[in-house]
Amino acid sequence: MDTFLNNTKKIIFHRQKDILSSALILSLMTLLSSIFGFVRLHTLASFYTKEQLGLFFAAFRIPDFVFEILITGALSSAFIPLFVKYKQDDLKLSENISSIINFVLVAMIFFVIIIIFSTPLLTPIVTPGFDREKTMLVISFTQILLVCQLPLLVIGNILSGISQASKIFVITAIAPVVYNLGIIFGTIFLSSSLGIYAPVVGVIIGSILFLATQIPIVFFVSFKYQIRAFRKSALHEFVHLFTPRMLSVLTTQIDLFVDLALASLFGPAGVTIFVFAQRLQFFPVSFFGMSFGQASLPYLSDLYKENKLEEIRKIFINSILQLLFLSIPVSFFFIFARTPIVRFFVGGQKFDWEGTVKTARVLSYFAVSIPFHTLFYFVTRAFYATHNTKIPFFVNFSSSIINTVLSILLIVYLKLPVWYLGMSFSITMILNISVLLFLFRREIGGFELKKLLLNTSKIYFIAAISAAVSFPAMKLIDGLILDTSRTINLFLLLIIIGTTYTGVYLFLSWLFTIEEIYLLGNLLIKIRDIKRILVEMWTSD
Repeated sequence: MDTFLNNTKKIIFHRQKDILSSALILSLMTLLSSIFGFVRLHTLASFYTKEQLGLFFAAFRIPDFVFEILITGALSSAFIPLFVKYKQDDLKLSENISSIINFVLVAMIFFVIIIIFSTPLLTPIVTPGFDREKTMLVISFTQILLVCQLPLLVIGNILSGISQASKIFVITAIAPVVYNLGIIFGTIFLSSSLGIYAPVVGVIIGSILFLATQIPIVFFVSFKYQIRAFRKSALHEFVHLFTPRMLSVLTTQIDLFVDLALASLFGPAGVTIFVFAQRLQFFPVSFFGMSFGQASLPYLSDLYKENKLEEIRKIFINSILQLLFLSIPVSFFFIFARTPIVRFFVGGQKFDWEGTVKTARVLSYFAVSIPFHTLFYFVTRAFYATHNTKIPFFVNFSSSIINTVLSILLIVYLKLPVWYLGMSFSITMILNISVLLFLFRREIGGFELKKLLLNTSKIYFIAAISAAVSFPAMKLIDGLILDTSRTINLFLLLIIIGTTYTGVYLFLSWLFTIEEIYLLGNLLIKIRDIKRILVEMWTSD
């Protein structure tokens, strides 16, 4: 038993040595988490109508706002780079990082108290399309989440930041899996007794599991938390790095508030359709972009600290092309196979055909942005690694203004359907990444722009040809060969078409000598190495 526990501990707390292996670990765990995330969505769609789910999804907007400001803004732009900076001195690390943690916790308490009392005023503004009864339910859900979910997620993500800065990624990746499990089991076992409150209770259960999973990290790093620490120099440096990123996140969050408000004009069902499509689009983005971005930050921070700009340039351009090679074909697949995807992942018993068709159309507009949204997380973290948070802020701020104005124009003034919110997002994301790439090229003294443009064009061309071949095959199989009214046949359709599409894409990539195809070989080598390491650690005494 002791040997089993010791070997399991070695696997969970194993430190990764390079970006690709770290990104692979995070991607695999993100895939597992996303699978449970889709099971969660499917479960919700099986137990509740799209009108009921719209209330549940709307309730997350205000708590998510506080969470994103405190955690997403702080961890990537300031917390991890400063942890890397201080880690050579254990005492200095503990004092400075504890000061930052205490600052974040105090800010969280302040935000929660203020917003709880402001929720009755804020919610009608966020959901102007809801009647009074529905608005009161959203207020109730929101206040529960603020008190019972938010503190657990904030503390849990602080521990995630410590893990990532220490290049320990497995335990960080496990936490979202157990979070989703909490929501799934809460919905299944409590829906009969608690009704629409069941998934809210499930969120609380998942948050407890999310935090509990990561507590062991404190015993495996040199950092020791000091509850009374308050070093002004550390806080000054943290605020200096954090403020531009916080403002950037703030503008993005305002953008999301506008999207929710506009979606609510179509009623709670409009919110559900928009959220389902958004979550589906975000799956490949999180699988490729967020995993790669999280894995790259500590490595790029180390290289920048050592002034290895040439190595940063090489890693940057190669990483961009690798991400595009993986994400561009996914974008095309999500466009031409949008309806089967929506039917399989969120087509529950109470999610009707009208909702499926509308969600599929929103997804197709969102899917255009997948390659650019994937790059967003890597490129912004590349800026953070160079301790430059101002440029991403100003670019994101400008993009948010454009998206907000464009969305209001399309939905309020032109009275267009909800899927035009997806189109607005895609347009602004393309503009955002184009500007960020141009400015980062100046930041690091240039990179191979011609190579980037040429290879990207070739990848888009190959993905388009592959989609043109696969789409007629999908229409032929759907209905004529397989009865896709059954879930198993729908799954087989996606597997057959996905395999065909991938095969054509890889063949054309080889035919057109796309260098990034060799990334697959590197990934297979990394998988083999990780498997070997796991076996060695598991079987060692």
